[in-house]
Amino acid sequence: MDSIISLKNLKKRFGKIEALKGINLEIPAGITYGLIGPNGSGKTTLIRILVGISRAWEGSAEVLGRMMPDRKAANSIGYMTQALALYQDLTLEENLCFFGRIYGLSGSGLNRRVGALLEIVDLKERRASLVDELSSGMKRRASLACALMHEPKLLLLDEPTVGVDPELRIQFWEYFQKLTRAGATILVSTHHLDEAWRCDRIGLLREGEVLVEGAPEDLRAEAGGETLDNTFLYFARRRGR
Repeated sequence: MDSIISLKNLKKRFGKIEALKGINLEIPAGITYGLIGPNGSGKTTLIRILVGISRAWEGSAEVLGRMMPDRKAANSIGYMTQALALYQDLTLEENLCFFGRIYGLSGSGLNRRVGALLEIVDLKERRASLVDELSSGMKRRASLACALMHEPKLLLLDEPTVGVDPELRIQFWEYFQKLTRAGATILVSTHHLDEAWRCDRIGLLREGEVLVEGAPEDLRAEAGGETLDNTFLYFARRRGR
């Protein structure tokens, strides 16, 4: 299976701080890949490089066969940030239309896509509501819908379930699995270790380094059948962290 993301000796500095320390990673198409790690481990920095809004200090990041940053590749990426990129003084429908037009949608095609996504995120009844009037969970669903407007081949999700209730987290992950079954690839970052079990593969990230990566069940078996929390600690200790 071809890699949709290929990272080679990827490094990133902020002044004297080395946020990413020579990451090498191959992520195949058609899976959900989880970047698992605590706050400050480098997850957001890595995703920002992959989407093309930050440049690596050293090494390379190839996405969809193109070296990032690259505008053509970026047009095939859906990106959901931690800080919700929504216009508070516009309605939900106006936000979706705005993001759709950025990616070249218009007319009946745009209207159909907006309607379909409102159904998917269960916000059809709130389409005329100002974003500022929505609950935090609704805003999360709206942000996901905006990232999906152009039916991206690759979806980059930076801690999409932060601050949402358990039921909504389950709904999000069920939909992510539907997307990969339909052929999309998802890279999702999280510090919720229980979410790792829903991924096809995971990379355990700590202090800018990938401690280990692989299928969750394989990593757990290597750690002696421990819980995922203890699996993370096992590999951290093995690396002397």
